[in-house]
Amino acid sequence: MDIWNKDKRSAVMAKIKNKDTEPELLVRHYLYHRGYRYRKNVKGLPGTPDIVLLKYGVVIFVHGCFWHGHIDGTLPRSNTEFWRKKIEQNKIRDLKNKEILKKMGWHVMTIWECQLKPSIRNQTLLEIEYHINHAYLDRFKPRPHNASALEESTFSFVAEDDVEYGKYCLNRID
Repeated sequence: MDIWNKDKRSAVMAKIKNKDTEPELLVRHYLYHRGYRYRKNVKGLPGTPDIVLLKYGVVIFVHGCFWHGHIDGTLPRSNTEFWRKKIEQNKIRDLKNKEILKKMGWHVMTIWECQLKPSIRNQTLLEIEYHINHAYLDRFKPRPHNASALEESTFSFVAEDDVEYGKYCLNRID
């Protein structure tokens, strides 16, 4: 049972931000101080990415673990079916947006809230920078002229598979 009544719970949930969250600010401040310039919350791109590094061809989503169903956690005890459905729809929408962005030629990164906990924050931020730089270099890599050779030479320098890092999962850049 919820500790607050329905109206109070609704008011609390309505105050949860979808822009300029603490994890997003951590990533943005790091990138800015490292010399990267970006646009934030670009509405013209699918999914309205939190950070867009146009020069590097990289979009970054900074997702909250609960809202985007990263780790199978506990759902609220009240209205459980609603939350299960909502989070599942968020996951499906996120996948669709990522695929569209990839087809448009963007490298897509997803940073999870749990990756920015103090114990692994520095490692995560360094990995973000590493992948941004590799995406930039990948843009200027010489490409073969014929299509069949292009298909053979194209590779994703890092897969989007979950790679265990400590006890947290890192989704890497494509």
